[in-house]
Amino acid sequence: MSHVESILEERARQINAHIEKYIPRKFTEESLLFKIIRPRYRLDFEALNRAVSEPLWEFLDRGGKRWRPTLFLLVYEALGGENADALDLAIIPEVIHNGTLIADDIEDSSEMRRGKPCTYKIFGVDIAINLSQAMYFLPMIVLSEKGDRIPADRARRIYEIYVQEMINLSLGQAIDIAWHRGLVRAEDLTEEHYLQMCAYKTGTLARMAAKMAAALAGANDDVIEKMGRFAESLGIAFQIQDDILDIVGEEFAKGKGGIGMDITEGKLTLMVIYTLQRASQDDRNELLRILSMHTRDEDLKMRAIGIMKKYGAVEYAKEVASKLVEESWSIIDPILPTSEAKEKIKMLAEYLIQRKI
Repeated sequence: MSHVESILEERARQINAHIEKYIPRKFTEESLLFKIIRPRYRLDFEALNRAVSEPLWEFLDRGGKRWRPTLFLLVYEALGGENADALDLAIIPEVIHNGTLIADDIEDSSEMRRGKPCTYKIFGVDIAINLSQAMYFLPMIVLSEKGDRIPADRARRIYEIYVQEMINLSLGQAIDIAWHRGLVRAEDLTEEHYLQMCAYKTGTLARMAAKMAAALAGANDDVIEKMGRFAESLGIAFQIQDDILDIVGEEFAKGKGGIGMDITEGKLTLMVIYTLQRASQDDRNELLRILSMHTRDEDLKMRAIGIMKKYGAVEYAKEVASKLVEESWSIIDPILPTSEAKEKIKMLAEYLIQRKI
């Protein structure tokens, strides 16, 4: 196990414990949530546990890298933050992230997530939709609970970041859905289109984590924005690596239901866009035909993968991911004082674009 993976494992245990503090495995009258938002009448705890706690923790217990809250804590520490309450706030982007995965699986009609049937397959579409929406809001009770311990101007900035980034998240998801449903011409899309979609979709929660951490540490707006830009690039690079592993990473693909699930979903990845801009007319038409079929046929998926490999799309995507991280690191390197946390941020960035799962 790499040093970064051991850091992530340690942080994951801490983050899970703090999530459980606010969203327990079993709701009762003593749960913190109901001390902050008091019910007026009589709550049906069994209903809440069956429709919120049980499916939420079934999903969280499957694992996940927890790299976004880890980034939150490292940025906070690198900027001189010392408040132990940072661990509580670090759960915000992580709970939201897992909510987006549950929603994504419904929207993409996915079968598997983290090696098990998707949440909507186990608990039903209605419970999964409501749960995903609840997960967008539930972690924000952290700010209510912390109350006077966070200076008012910092709390206000954190709320502002949350609202802006949740809007961005919805925009990114809308673009991604429109693309894989064929609502726009794939041939008209450019690399810049893809990067902006990722900046909205996958970059958002990384950016949220870094910006919230910087705001909590009392950084000025310039530093907050630069840290957010760096984290956004990490999120985009992470997505590019996900796209790559979907077609070349057998171990990674097992958890999603097999190689080439992005092809089944008709996703327009950076590799697809790059290939469409360079392929012969016949190869371009064949790739578009396979993507439009939303096929699970292994031969057809391998045909699509072969076309992308033929034009060097995998190697190009790796280069883009590395360049994004290198360029964004050069922006924050001068503003972060030398520290162990800074070194860990750099190691985390390198890990996210080199991982195999």
